[in-house]
Amino acid sequence: MGEIEDAIERADRESFTRQPPKTLKGQIGYLLKQMGSAKAVAVELGVTADSVNRYRRGARKHARADVASKINDAVRSRWQPMVRKRRQKQAAASGGITVETRARFGYASSAGSTDDGRFRRLTVHLPATYAQRLFDARKAGASDQEMRGIIAEGFKEIYFQDGGGRAAGLSDVTLNDIDYLDLDY
Repeated sequence: MGEIEDAIERADRESFTRQPPKTLKGQIGYLLKQMGSAKAVAVELGVTADSVNRYRRGARKHARADVASKINDAVRSRWQPMVRKRRQKQAAASGGITVETRARFGYASSAGSTDDGRFRRLTVHLPATYAQRLFDARKAGASDQEMRGIIAEGFKEIYFQDGGGRAAGLSDVTLNDIDYLDLDY
């Protein structure tokens, strides 16, 4: 996963109204309810159905680190899908998204100005149209670079051009060398 995809995942996790199960037995129980059978859970995790049943019964108290990570990821990806969808729908309809980042921004502009990229730390609230475009791109399987382009375009319009009030000659903004990126909606 890329930086943008990771940021969306973190924002989704922050929208949970209840925390997912933390114990191995609880997580396996939840996955069994969601997927219907030990065999289906086993295929998802890359273990045997017998191992899944041992986890469910409590005969095995701890999974290997790689399997524990897969279990955690599988639970979190299925946990409270309606809450996540509702928050994303609200962000795309009216709320927008807040992007906090420290990255190198480069831009092309009119003659006489610099286009050297430099690190900036920005927190910018992007309108709902950018949230909708970002979620649609993610759903369509867009690359991290394409999603960066959407965010960079939003920064250009909202931050650099201040909604059209300044930097009218600014033609292109790029988002490179991301130190960190966090989304909230």
